[in-house]
Amino acid sequence: MQQATERLSGHHPGVTESGEQGATWGSVSDTALEARHLFKVFGKNPNQAVRRLEAGETRADVLDAGTAAVIDASFTVKRGEIFVVMGLSGSGKSTLIRMLNGLLPPTSGEVLIHGRNVTTAGPRELRQIRRESVSMVFQHFALLPHRSVIDNAAYALEIQGVPRAERLERARVLLDKAGLAEWADARPDELSGGMRQRVGLARALTAGTDVLLMDEAFSALDPLIRREMQQQLVELQQELGRTIIFITHDLNEAMFLGDRIAVMRDGRIVQNGTPEEILTDPANDYVAQFVQDVDRTKVLTARTVMEPPHLTTPVSAGVRGALRVLREQQARAVFATEGRRLVGVVTDRAVIRAVKAGQTDLRAIVDQSVLTVGPDDLLTDIVESAVESPVPLAVVDGARRLVGVIPRVTLLATLGNVEPSTRELPVVQTPIDMVAEFTPLVDEAAAVPAQTSSEGGQE
Repeated sequence: MQQATERLSGHHPGVTESGEQGATWGSVSDTALEARHLFKVFGKNPNQAVRRLEAGETRADVLDAGTAAVIDASFTVKRGEIFVVMGLSGSGKSTLIRMLNGLLPPTSGEVLIHGRNVTTAGPRELRQIRRESVSMVFQHFALLPHRSVIDNAAYALEIQGVPRAERLERARVLLDKAGLAEWADARPDELSGGMRQRVGLARALTAGTDVLLMDEAFSALDPLIRREMQQQLVELQQELGRTIIFITHDLNEAMFLGDRIAVMRDGRIVQNGTPEEILTDPANDYVAQFVQDVDRTKVLTARTVMEPPHLTTPVSAGVRGALRVLREQQARAVFATEGRRLVGVVTDRAVIRAVKAGQTDLRAIVDQSVLTVGPDDLLTDIVESAVESPVPLAVVDGARRLVGVIPRVTLLATLGNVEPSTRELPVVQTPIDMVAEFTPLVDEAAAVPAQTSSEGGQE
């Protein structure tokens, strides 16, 4: 999926998109972190509670044995992606992230980071994993108040034993990327909340670990600063290629950041998929209600809504070939292609005029100024083009190959959240300006000699 930057997305082994357990796990080569059948139960008899949960009992059923915070959570996180765990308060998401780096031992199950088992690691190995492989960004900054900004950013390297000159140099680079270079010698209490959170992010990045765990990292910030931090995180992740597991209760934040999202409810992962999959194919009524108010234009892309380009004709077919397609499909325009590359669009009006004038070369009447969009363009960026275009929007790839089209009615149905299975089409009134444009076309068609008129009767 592509938003402001190109993103990694897609299904990965381990958990199906509906949240069910998969048959195999991702390979160590492309997987940063694996969670395998994680349970966390607080109470007097947690192991008994796990056995009962595995046998099919619910969270409420096992309250006499303990409180089940996380129930059978399994997923993989691919290297370089942002994986978001989203849920309301009490869903188990914060407990889950604390099991990922060993802050909380699971009651059952295991966590692997780059193939190393966090769950079975002894204290020494666990400290090594935390130093080398995983960092954490907390909600409330957790900066050392008596140290300068640059010393806070370099603190993880100090713990690793990196010489002072080297760690300060590395920290300064990350502070510059976070827009804090001029504040390097300031104290945390001289910074705003958003700036302090950027220091926390720079500290985690300076540590050099591949995996970053972020627990509600932006939730304490004002909305405007929060949006800026989200954008900066996406940009830094794209530049540095870190793997990020981000915890949030904010659906819009999850949709903006996530390459994939795991939705939690009552301790369970109820759906795991890309933002588009969760928005367009929710696993159950809970997820559907959760996403019903999302601004779909900021999540869905042209690829999501485009249809196969059936109305095409090669330029080599000439004017008569275009006329045949227009007649058979009862269409007002057809896309002209050469190979698979889009040349432009030909309207019925242009074809009728060409037939009247005795023209045969289709290329001579092709409108090459047709509006095009890319497969990964967000709907919010193409709505204006769809309004302006008199024909369906052409979706082309980097080589200008025609890969799909977006009729205006399809875009309207998507924006209106019309179910794909809906069999009744919504009533769309024809704008007056379209009627006015159509009337002269009928007059021109009537003026064409009888044989041509019968061939070219148009919509």
